[in-house]
Amino acid sequence: MRILITGGAGFLGARLAREILQRGQLNGQSVSELVIADLFPAPADLLADPRVKGHAGPMLEQGDLFKSGFDGVFHLASAVSGECELDFDLGLRSNLDSSRLLLDSIRASGKASRFVFASSVAVFGPDAGNPMPERVTDTTLPTPQTSYGTHKLMIEYMVADYTRKGFIDGRAARLMTVTVRPGKPNGAASSFFSGIIREPLAGTHTTCPVDPDVSHPVSSPGNTIHGLITVFEASRDALGGRMALNLPGLNVKVSDMLAALEKVAGPTVRARVKFERDERVAGIVANWAKGSTFDRANALGLKADASFEAIIEQYISDCKTRPAYPAEALNGLK
Repeated sequence: MRILITGGAGFLGARLAREILQRGQLNGQSVSELVIADLFPAPADLLADPRVKGHAGPMLEQGDLFKSGFDGVFHLASAVSGECELDFDLGLRSNLDSSRLLLDSIRASGKASRFVFASSVAVFGPDAGNPMPERVTDTTLPTPQTSYGTHKLMIEYMVADYTRKGFIDGRAARLMTVTVRPGKPNGAASSFFSGIIREPLAGTHTTCPVDPDVSHPVSSPGNTIHGLITVFEASRDALGGRMALNLPGLNVKVSDMLAALEKVAGPTVRARVKFERDERVAGIVANWAKGSTFDRANALGLKADASFEAIIEQYISDCKTRPAYPAEALNGLK
């Protein structure tokens, strides 16, 4: 199989690439070539694998690559929520225009690739004519309240329509907020969901920009990657339709996350987090889902993480064993 991962140099994309290379196959077929397309070069450990081909540069300049034909595509590349709110045109180019180019290039290749689009729980939001339920379901009507969520929903529908026409075999999986991410904060409004765990464990003081009773569905990196691969390998009948499905999420409050941090790492680590409300971030988060269900993903055998303590423990284990995790990531535990 020849596989493409857009956004493959990023945290999730690189983790997905490593998992695929370790498995060596998808859906029972050997992976002979893994192409990583991103704005930045792929990590060195991936490029060292002879099966990997890296392509760095804007997606809008990679049309010829996308036309070369792939058996499978994971489309993860995206401008994140905060970026899209601050720069409307950047969001349109990075999300909508690039996705349209990718889909049309695959269509032009004549090879109906199996295509997984990484959508987001951000497609859901409150509207005067469509109140958001306490927990969003696979069939909750999406009414996004951010440009990022709107882009994700528009691409979901494009993937569904290109599938209806037979140009791709598409499936869209709505990711819950992924935590704990390594490295530095990014432009996503959700970045603090990792920061309030990552920074204290590294020995750094940080602030939480929202109130402790804010509730949201989250997922560990490992569980998210497992979900994306499962959705790729699922048959059309097993998916139960063309429309997007929710990946599993653990419904937690910020206060629950910090209690779990104290339980796993101790009160000294927990004390490094202070609450300092940021009205811009809090305003965005107020329009997000407070919780979710995932019946269709559950029917594929997928489950949420067992607990937030387990998510933190996964991060600590990853810091000790995985590439891309800085050496000082656990300095706060010393």
